[in-house]
Order: sequence, then C-alpha cells, then structure tokens
Amino acid sequence: PTGIDAAIASAIVAVVDEIVDAPSAEDFPVDVFQTGSGTSTNMNVNEVVAKLATQRLGRTVHPNDHVNASQSSNDTFPSAIRVAALRSTTADLIPALEQLERSLGLKAEEFKGIVKAGRTHMMDATPITLQQEFSGYEAQVHESIDRLNSCLSRVGALPLGGTATGNGLNAPFGYASRTIELLCERTQLRLTEAPDHFAVQGSHDALVELSAQCRGAAVALFKIASDLRLLSSGPRTGLAEITIPELQPGSSIMPGKVNPVLCEVVTQVAVQVIGNDAAVAFAGTQGHLELNTFMPVIAANLLGSIDLLSAATTQLALRCVDGIQPDVEQCRRYAEATLAVAAGLNAEIGYDKAGEVAHHASLTGQSVLEAAIELNVMDAERARELLDVDVLGGGTTSTQSPES
Repeated sequence: PTGIDAAIASAIVAVVDEIVDAPSAEDFPVDVFQTGSGTSTNMNVNEVVAKLATQRLGRTVHPNDHVNASQSSNDTFPSAIRVAALRSTTADLIPALEQLERSLGLKAEEFKGIVKAGRTHMMDATPITLQQEFSGYEAQVHESIDRLNSCLSRVGALPLGGTATGNGLNAPFGYASRTIELLCERTQLRLTEAPDHFAVQGSHDALVELSAQCRGAAVALFKIASDLRLLSSGPRTGLAEITIPELQPGSSIMPGKVNPVLCEVVTQVAVQVIGNDAAVAFAGTQGHLELNTFMPVIAANLLGSIDLLSAATTQLALRCVDGIQPDVEQCRRYAEATLAVAAGLNAEIGYDKAGEVAHHASLTGQSVLEAAIELNVMDAERARELLDVDVLGGGTTSTQSPES
C-alpha cells in the first residue's frame, strides 16, 4: 500500500474526480440497509473506481490493493458520514436557520408596540406585545444555531487512518494527517484527526450529539410553527391576530378555505426528525468492542434530518414568516378584554380584591377597568393608569432593567 505506482494513483484520482462531478446511480446500487460497517458501499466505490481507472490506464487497477490500499471500511465509511454531516450542517442547515432568525427578527421589530393578550395554559393571561412574542421565536432559533455550532468540532474529528480496528495497521506514517489536510483544502471544512481512533470507531457519540441538536432545532421549529398556526387561526372564529400568506386552497369541499400549509409542513418535518433521532440514538448504543455496526442507519437518519430541516426552515422563512401581517385592532381588542389585566391591580389593592374585580367583570361582561370603577376599589384615574394595556404589555421582566 505504501508504494502505489504514480500512474495508477493519477488514474484513480482522475476517475474519482469524474465520479464526484457526475455520479451515476446505476454504478452504485447498494441499499442503505447493508452490512453495518458500510463495507458494501466502500467496496462498491472501490470496484467502480478500479474498473474505470483500468479502462483509462490500460492496465489492471485492483480495487483492494490500489484503491482501498491503506484504508478500511471501518475508518473511511464513518469519516465519509462525518464529512457529509458537517458539510450539510454548515452549508445548508445553519444558513437556513440563520435566514429564519433574520426573518423573525425583522418581524419582531416591525411589530413593536402592538399590544395583545398573552396566553398561558391556552388561557387568557396578562398583555404582551407581538414584538415580544416574535423576539422569543427569534431567540429560540438563535439558540438552536448555537447548539449546532457547539458540536461541529467533534463531528469534524475523523477516524481516518485507524483502518480496521483503530490501531492503524497498513496505514503508512503521516497518511491520515496528510489526507485530512487535503480534505480540508477540498471541502473548506474544519476537519481534524480524531485524538483516539478506538473511541470514534467503536462508537459514534459525536453523530448522536449532532442528531440530538437537530432534534432540538426541530422541537423549537415545531413550537414556532404551531404558534403561527394558532395566531393565524380563523379568519372569523379563531384568534386571527396575524395573517400568513395564502399558498393553496384549503379544502376540496369548502370554497374560500385556506390552510396554514407551511406550518403543518414544518410540524410534520419536526415529528420525522424526532423519530430519526430516536433511530440514531439507538444505533449509537450498538458499539460493540472495536466497531459500531449500525453506521448506515445512523447516516441515513442523520443526513435525512439535516436535509429535511434545511428545506423546511428555508420555506418557513421565505413563504410564511416574511409575509406575516398583524391585525393590530384584533390584538388590541384581546388585550383590553382579558380579565388577566386585573393583575395590574395586585400591588395596589391585593390579590384577593383584584380577584373580586376580575370575577365581577366576568359575571357582568364588563372590562376589568369598568368593574374596578363600579366597585369603587380605587380612584378611577388611578385604575385607568394601572390597567393601561400599553404599559402592562410593555412591562419589563425580572431579567431586564426598568430602562430596557
């Protein structure tokens, strides 16, 4: 393996470049579900490369002696998974999430000062602003990006050079470091040689971690998309605080009905990603001694999750969030109608008395302000001041200074 003829090496490189530029599905028929080390895929590649290199060179190029050479399925296959996962995450998923983060941030700024009812337990709660609600979504996406970034260095630590069991048998000195250096140049990814080959060939904890972070992003996206679906529900018998772009007719029998298509797409994708992560996590437990033999199922589910999240997140930003419009009057009606504004009276008259005001308002159909004035719990002007929904909705949280 250390003395491959230069002409053979050049032919192999040329053929591999051709395959990368224009892969043929007919040449690579091996199913995802194969031997757990990926040997079937590895030998499929070796044999195709050897055959094409033989044709190019006019003399025999051997799939094992020349193409496989100082490698093993046990170090090349997991290295390929890591490179693919790292590239897809950095080139597709993180940019898609960053795009959604920007879209939500722009909407949050646009919605500044629009007061609305808050809701906890799906019940009326104290007022907030639409800006606060959307800035919460923005922060969720930002934190998902941070969590993904935090594990990329571990994903990029390749087991290349460990060969069959991690001890590097048949690999010439310096092979792994030089190959990874060339991979970095070719892919522009941050790749390193794993500090312990036995750890990364016997287990795939970094891939399990990346899958878990994809699941975390999916959970955040599910919450955001579900909320957008609720906030836009109606248009006449739902919350109807915002409108989202109309993408297609929503019913084959009810004319004029429009459904929140992309919100439902994203929530379904999230469910799939959560399921994929369960498969990856279980597969990650199947490291026995020097090898985990569930690599193909890890690859299929992890890479599938990254692709699904990337596509769904991009579409959510472009075809849903960017087109959201608020119904300012509807938001304000709900803010003024919620009985939870009675909490603004707590500091002045106490929880129990404020509860009486809220109860009276509920029984009579009055607003809390009207009930407070009728019950004469305080001066009317003071009641108006304490129950001003603009003040209540823009109130600071315990983590903010009064000026923020």
